[in-house]
Amino acid sequence: MRPEELFAVHNRRMFLRDCASGIGMMALGNLLAGEGRTAEIDDPLAPKKPQFPAKAKNVIFLFMEGAPSQMELFDPKPELSKWNGKALPADLTKDLKLAFIKPTAKVLGPQFPFRKYGQCGMELSELLPHTGSVADDICLVRSMYSEAFNHHPGQLFLFTGSMVGGRPTMGAWVNYGLGSEARNLPGFVVLASGVGTSAGSDNWSSGFLPSTYAGTVLRSKGDPILYLSNPEGVSDASQRLRLDMLKELNQEHLERTGDAEIASRIHSYELAYRMQTSGPELLDFSKEPQETLDMYGVKNEKTKAFGTNCLLARRLVERGVRFVMLLHASWDHHSAIVKGLKQQTGATDQPSAALIKDLKRRGLLDETLVVWGGEFGRTPMSEMRRPDDPDSIGRDHHPNGYAMWMAGGGIKGGQVIGQTDELALSVAEDKVHVHDLQATILHCLGMEHTKLTYRHLGRDFRLTDLGGQVVKKMLV
Repeated sequence: MRPEELFAVHNRRMFLRDCASGIGMMALGNLLAGEGRTAEIDDPLAPKKPQFPAKAKNVIFLFMEGAPSQMELFDPKPELSKWNGKALPADLTKDLKLAFIKPTAKVLGPQFPFRKYGQCGMELSELLPHTGSVADDICLVRSMYSEAFNHHPGQLFLFTGSMVGGRPTMGAWVNYGLGSEARNLPGFVVLASGVGTSAGSDNWSSGFLPSTYAGTVLRSKGDPILYLSNPEGVSDASQRLRLDMLKELNQEHLERTGDAEIASRIHSYELAYRMQTSGPELLDFSKEPQETLDMYGVKNEKTKAFGTNCLLARRLVERGVRFVMLLHASWDHHSAIVKGLKQQTGATDQPSAALIKDLKRRGLLDETLVVWGGEFGRTPMSEMRRPDDPDSIGRDHHPNGYAMWMAGGGIKGGQVIGQTDELALSVAEDKVHVHDLQATILHCLGMEHTKLTYRHLGRDFRLTDLGGQVVKKMLV
């Protein structure tokens, strides 16, 4: 190419760039309008109307990272006791996908007795007396199943609808579809407790959606977000001047390029500034009645971490936060399952039930959808990593039939949906796939899962990928 030709190309590019507020923005506006995204440039998290009248306005997802054992908590299997210490017939186990054990591993009978709770007579483990006290408010699903049998892909599948990384998570999709009513807090908040992680931040990523929709991790003490407070010597006035100048520069760049990520950046800076005053107030429990603090167990060392997060979750949805994820790790019991389950139910059972009771008495449960569960379940066969120590016995990963529960906005409580076979190997009745769960959650929020889409790389993506059916039995 001759220099004069290069100069001509350069001039044409400069012309189009300089016309960004005219020709360029007209073209961008047309493209965004075709995807229903024109509002994002002004305020990506502005509240949006649901696609149809919704029962739920907010979601609190109590994610038990690591996969709790359904046989010890939610799904009584007396027949397993008859097989305790024996191997199951090969024709029953030949098709199982197992992470660490072999199909010939010996059966481990249920380690804790069950009892009936509530007027509905729901059978739950003796480890869950507090959950039992709200049995009439929850819908227990004993027939969940997934294709993922390892933690990272299992968690990705639950929250993004795909075992491949890089896609938006459930909270990001919900904020993309509905926006948020919280002006001074993020629309998607993550609170963590317990020890261990697998998919980590992939569980609250915005994927290919603008980063505004990603989850924000809040700490339960000190600054909710690190470095949120002004540095020493920086006043609110000087901080405001600095942000105003930065906003002008970003706005100019946005008008020149139309890049939605720049709109996300502007929004994030402004939100961080507003959070400098709202954040500390969120963590101030001084006005909470003592009875409420005791109910959540925030002063008890055993329940303090998860109880504090459950109370924060209630305060967050009160302030309009659309999606709250409480991630509690430590459920991956390949060994010492008896000791481990006592510890984890001791930490989470009381606060989980307190959240349901507190939301209900404040009139918030009808509009807040609460979900409790992990990425899959555990095998009926045992795993023995230390053969010389009988107390070290545990269970392997099992995606073919496990349990979760839901309560609140749009969900019919006091019922059990589905069942597994007598040996807990697979679902025998009313199968509920991960995509079905996702479709049902979106339905409660007033969104048709097949119509909540985002165009990326030339195709429309959605949370439920190519599957999913709303589970009508769950609904009020």
